[in-house]
Amino acid sequence: MSDLTQKHCVPCEGGTPRFTSAQIAQYMEKLGDGWTSVDDARIQKTFQYTNFVEALAFVNHVGTIAEAEQHHPDIHIHYNKVVIELWTHAIEGLSENDFIVAAKIDQIS
Repeated sequence: MSDLTQKHCVPCEGGTPRFTSAQIAQYMEKLGDGWTSVDDARIQKTFQYTNFVEALAFVNHVGTIAEAEQHHPDIHIHYNKVVIELWTHAIEGLSENDFIVAAKIDQIS
């Protein structure tokens, strides 16, 4: 895993530049398998579990990370599948915060 798991999110304000395509590509290399960039504006990954209970337990772990980092993903639960989508709402694009949270989520999956 990358050094991203050792970092912490920093509040982003409007006016902070979003990541360029080149920056996104560089940071995608630091993440575990399965993460994809969506229109250079979001990253997402699908996690699959045996059943709903396991999926929900994973979501609760994600919630703990999100609260600790004060950076919250969009979470979609489809019975035993969980889709995590990250983007920085204040800048309507990607920032380092998204990749920090993604790396930390990969540690629990």
